[in-house]
Amino acid sequence: MTEATLPALIEQMLQPGFYPHAVTEPIQLVQTHISYVLLTGDYAYKIKKPANFGFLDFSTLEKRQHFCQEELRLNQRGAAELYLEVLPATQIGEQYHLGGTGEPVEYVLKMRQFPQESLFSNLFEQGKLNETHLEELGRVVAQYHAKTTTNDYIRSFGEVFQVRAAFDENYEQTEKYIGGPQTQVQFDETKAYTERFFAERQELFQSRMQNDYIRECHGDLHLRNIALWQDQILLFDCIEFNEPFRFVDVMFDIAYAVMDLEAQQRKDLSNAYLNTYIEQTGDWEGLQVLPIYLNRQSYVRAKVTSFLLDDPGVPTTVKEEAAKTAAKYYKLAWEYTKPKQGQLILMSGLSGSGKSTTAKYLARQLAAIHIRSDAVRKHLGGIPLSERGGDDLYTAEMTQKTYARLLELGTILANQGFSVILDAKYDRQQLRQEVIEQAEKYQIPLKIIYCTAPVEVIKERLVNRTGDIADATVDLLASQIQQAEPSTDSEKPYTQVWDTTQPQESQLNKIIRQ
Repeated sequence: MTEATLPALIEQMLQPGFYPHAVTEPIQLVQTHISYVLLTGDYAYKIKKPANFGFLDFSTLEKRQHFCQEELRLNQRGAAELYLEVLPATQIGEQYHLGGTGEPVEYVLKMRQFPQESLFSNLFEQGKLNETHLEELGRVVAQYHAKTTTNDYIRSFGEVFQVRAAFDENYEQTEKYIGGPQTQVQFDETKAYTERFFAERQELFQSRMQNDYIRECHGDLHLRNIALWQDQILLFDCIEFNEPFRFVDVMFDIAYAVMDLEAQQRKDLSNAYLNTYIEQTGDWEGLQVLPIYLNRQSYVRAKVTSFLLDDPGVPTTVKEEAAKTAAKYYKLAWEYTKPKQGQLILMSGLSGSGKSTTAKYLARQLAAIHIRSDAVRKHLGGIPLSERGGDDLYTAEMTQKTYARLLELGTILANQGFSVILDAKYDRQQLRQEVIEQAEKYQIPLKIIYCTAPVEVIKERLVNRTGDIADATVDLLASQIQQAEPSTDSEKPYTQVWDTTQPQESQLNKIIRQ
């Protein structure tokens, strides 16, 4: 069979009469190096090619059947509405049939077809992807990961030598592109960074394994594999053909879409996704491994694009564009290796004063990690964020644990180069002083933002508050006002008052200039 010749089964599947349902003519055929996909209107049919690339082996009918079933099983986790069933393609004489009584000669994955405009990548290009979509994606992926499997075998893929092997392979495969889409400096510094990262953080990788963050993940969760269809976010086309590609840290999954958005200069959107995900899961420590996976996803995008430069069948104009794209992602991967200056931003103010709204706005503008005390408290108490906490969640002991955890996370992440917003009342001088002492000890830049609003405005906000994880009500306002302790002289150099009834943009400029 030559490249120009289609298998007889595919030729027949291009005919409308092959299907037991109405089709939209003409039937479209989409080919990749590993599959044929036939688009019939309401349904899409996918057939795996008998290929063997080492990391992927579809060379026998039995293997193709197995991986069709795996693709169905794995993708029904995130897109059960799209992935319907695996059907045998049978043959009687020269005629092929879906199902039937003949001997199976191939296996076909039947999927529901959806418009390409529904892809997150296309929504982004059309300017239709917004923060609300990315926040919902964060919730969807958090739920998805919570349902994924892990066990001793899967966890073993989190060993440093296992994770590092993929990075080493990337460098071996891309060294030849030095002087082309990537520079010698970029290659050397990126490689040195990953070597240091793995050498210095072995305990971190062990803790990720021990705490069950190595799971049977998606493995390829970029914007082209996420769809908004019938008002649902669907995660599809995950990796079925290679276990090491999907037995990964959950942050490996998260890094794909974050990198996609940051490559397009939309850190506000990536921040909405990332902050929502980590708040839902409570996996703030996972941010410590995120930089290496951001680097990896960008580098792999560059590598795969670089491969087009070696293909004699690719037109010159396409190669020129591929070289530019590869250079962009090699540079981004290199930029992820650069040291970042972390900082702490401490929010302070009464419940309803606008702390969280202001913190969220700052997080988007500064690409900061936003840690809310309400979320920390509920994770410590083992209570779903959507549920209202009981009295035992608000004891003095639990409050002390919550603030201690906030400070611990803030210190860890700021020392790793993250801007971190600690969002709580911080109405006691001692609590604020503890943050100041920690910041001074580790030489972390600190800002204290005291949010204010007229009492009547605060009351109205608390009365109208819905759909938020915070439990504070207007009944608590009087006691909060009475108990709040004023700023001390040691706090004043760090403190900026933020009137939450005024435009945010002008006040942001003051914060940035300080």
